[in-house]
Parts: sequence; structure tokens; C-alpha cells
Amino acid sequence: MTEATADERLVRRSLSRGLLARPELGSVVGALAVLLFFSFAADSFLQASSLGTVLYASSTIGIMAVPVALLMIGGEFDLSAGVMVTTSALVSSMFSYQMTANVWVGVGVSLLVTLAIGFFNGFVLTRTKLPSFIITLGTFLMLTGLNLGFTKLISGTVSTKSISDMEGFDSARAVFASHLTIGSVDLQITIVWWLALVAVATWVLLRTRAGNWVFAVGGGAEAARAVGVPVARTKIGLYMAVALCAWISGQHLLLSFDVVQSGEGVGNELLYIIAAVIGGCLMTGGYGSAIGSAVGAFIFGMTSKGIVYAQWNPDWFKFFLGAMLLLATLLNHWVRKRAEAAA
Repeated sequence: MTEATADERLVRRSLSRGLLARPELGSVVGALAVLLFFSFAADSFLQASSLGTVLYASSTIGIMAVPVALLMIGGEFDLSAGVMVTTSALVSSMFSYQMTANVWVGVGVSLLVTLAIGFFNGFVLTRTKLPSFIITLGTFLMLTGLNLGFTKLISGTVSTKSISDMEGFDSARAVFASHLTIGSVDLQITIVWWLALVAVATWVLLRTRAGNWVFAVGGGAEAARAVGVPVARTKIGLYMAVALCAWISGQHLLLSFDVVQSGEGVGNELLYIIAAVIGGCLMTGGYGSAIGSAVGAFIFGMTSKGIVYAQWNPDWFKFFLGAMLLLATLLNHWVRKRAEAAA
């Protein structure tokens, strides 16, 4: 037996075996199927103008799906992610308006508040050892009440006041809510944010020590702690990453529409989790990828807009989304079993 055959690390895997080992393979197959389906069902689906709309819908989910996927790989959930986006937007708007400050001051204060919420979730989780479902459900309910209560207390209504005439609004909009035109395609800046976050998250997961820590704590926190992984710090960092992306999404929400409704965001946390699961993340942790979450968000964007382009009743959207979730989960399970058998 040669040295190369004695050491498994030196054995080259075949291309097919390498593809089967990728967690996002099932979602890529699903995305191709959805793309092919709507290209026949809707004549305008493949037009350049439609591409920008589909990518925008994907990016609004995808920006949050990236950190949610990392959190799920780390073995945890965040049910407060949807309303945290709204909280971020409300803090920016109300602080800027009430203090008559530059919009960028409100944006900065919002970043600190949102990161503090993420830190709170992670800190309570690591200190109490309670399930993340319970902790973040509590945060979800508290933020939902605070969003409505503070908005009505300060503004007198359920929506914020306009800040479009304030100093710094135009420059902030350019960063968080501007448009790019490439050829004949109009693209929102959120698409750039989304792709950048996917690239950074993929690099962190695959090329850094912190990425190894994320997989380790998701695979087994006690075993990870036994080999020196800073479990508490890793989980707090993951929750703060969710908060950071919630801040980005919140600023886009505010600066796109100028005002924010206090009740927005409820239910969106499920869409982020769905995108991550469709992308190959396991509910039990320790497995998944940021690229998979992007593909899951793209499937969401194609489905939500494809139904519109096909001129179907939009009431069927949730049915198709649920079917996509179930089929993608079954396909991901089958792919993972094949990969384990081929290993």
C-alpha cells in the first residue's frame, strides 16, 4: 500500500462525489427547475427588466438569509429577525426626526441599538442555556410591542414622520436604497449588499478559524468547548451578525419609502429560515452554506415574481413556497445521504 492510499487526506475525490458533498446542490437543482418552469409559464419572465425585479425580491430576503443560515449552522434560531429590521428602521427615523439631527446620526444610533439587541439574544442564550426558540420568541414579542408602542407615543400614529427633507437623507439613500443601471437592467443597491454579504460569509465559513468554530458549535457545543472553541463568543457573534444585517435591511426599508409602518416585518423571520433551509441548512445545525442561502432566496424571488408574471392568483404563493420548502428539504436530504454513502 502506498503512502498516498494510506492517507485519506491525499486521495482526490471525483467531481461527482465533490458535488454531492456540497450542501447547496439540492437548492441549485431546485432553482434550475423553478427557472425552467416559469420561463415556460410566463412569457415575460426571462426579459431583462424582469431579472432586476426578481433579483431585488431575492435580495430583500437574501440579506437576512445569509446570517440566519450561519446562525442555523451554529445550531440556533432567531425568531426576532423580522421585527428587528423594522426596529432598526424606526430607531433611525424617530431619532433623526425628534432630535432634528442629521439622518446619518439616526443611522449610527440605529446600528448601536440593533447590535445591542443581537448581543442581548446571544448573551441570554449562553447564560441561561434556554432554547433559542424561547429566547428569540420573547424578543420578537417585546420588539413587536415596542415598535408599535413607541411609534404611537412619539408620532401619534402607527407610522413615522417623513425625514426626506433632512440633511444627510440623499447620501444615506445613495448607500442603502439607490439604483444601478447595467445595460437595460435596473438593479437596486440591495443586490450589491446581498452578493457582498454572501461572499464575506462564504470566506468566513470556509477560510477562517471563526468559520470552523461555527461548524463546531453547530455539530456539538459541548464537544466544541472541550477542544477549546469559544462557544459563547461564537454564538453571541452570530446573533450580532443577524443584527448587523437587520440594520442594513432596516435602513433600506426606511430610505426607500421615507416612512415606516410599525407593524412591518412580522412573519418575515420565517421567510429567512425557509431560504436557509431550502439552501441546504440543517435544522439540527452543523451543516449548510451561505451560497445555499443565496440560492434559497433566489428561489423565493423567482417564485414570488414568477406567479405575478404568469398572471396567476397571488393567493397561491404560500402554497408554492411551502411546496418548494418540502421538495427542497427532501432533495437536500437525499443528496446528503448519497454523499455520506459515497464518502
